[in-house]
Amino acid sequence: MDNGNEMRDFLVSRRARITPEQAGLPAYGVNRRVAGLRREEVALLAGVSIDYYTRLERGRAAGASDSVLDGIARALHLDEAERAHLFDLARAAAPAAPRAPRRPAPQPGRGPVIRPSVRRILDSMTTTPAYVRNARLDILAANRLGAALFAPVLASPARPANNARFLFLDPAGREFYADWERQAQDVVAMLRTEAGHSPHDKALSNLIGELSTRSEHFRTWWAAHNVRFHRTGTKRFHHPVVGDLILTFEALDLAADSGLRISAYSAEPGTPSDDALKLLATWAATVDAAASAADGS
Repeated sequence: MDNGNEMRDFLVSRRARITPEQAGLPAYGVNRRVAGLRREEVALLAGVSIDYYTRLERGRAAGASDSVLDGIARALHLDEAERAHLFDLARAAAPAAPRAPRRPAPQPGRGPVIRPSVRRILDSMTTTPAYVRNARLDILAANRLGAALFAPVLASPARPANNARFLFLDPAGREFYADWERQAQDVVAMLRTEAGHSPHDKALSNLIGELSTRSEHFRTWWAAHNVRFHRTGTKRFHHPVVGDLILTFEALDLAADSGLRISAYSAEPGTPSDDALKLLATWAATVDAAASAADGS
């Protein structure tokens, strides 16, 4: 990725969405030639010179101090994820060696190693669908109920299965995710966040290139430069076996395995989704038992 262009496009997109009134500035005249704030207005609000801000917006962010970046974040009303993205872009512009990838280095011909203790934690969550993923949204391991819930994603012939590729390139993605557009936009924002944090991740760049080439939706939403943290929330699924489910998810970072996290899902007790999840657990156990019996015969 061209970090200078990323910084420019991100700042331009953020100031275009804020009106002078929202920023607490008088809006003189009715024929403003730019959407949102002008460069000089952002510079005024951030407490920097117009020349300095213009240099930043042109992608020359090397040496920008935290106080300057904080001022720009306040001026542009950036949220937590957007502020972190701004700092990531500025750090990437610094004349320093690229940071090491955040995820464990794969062994030749293999993906990241899932430690046995993490595998045991997954398997102990018998009533909770859960899986381990990396920052590129590759699903690296899942417990029995997680594999049953995400069976349509895991059925992809590509390995490891990737949720972004499934959403945008597999027709089953629109059937499985009831709120497809919202989920797809969240995924684009997550990948944009990770691209700012790990600009030298070749596998991530390849994935973004593939999705941009093959999906007009991805290409359009990628150009919006939205970023987002994905820590908790609610998702709606239409599962081919048990039907509709509304589940709450929690993302749990693995501190010892940088870049990996456990995504775990639960249903509100006593709801139809809770009943459907229990039915899915029974179905998954039956399928596994039949597979074990077949292997032993």
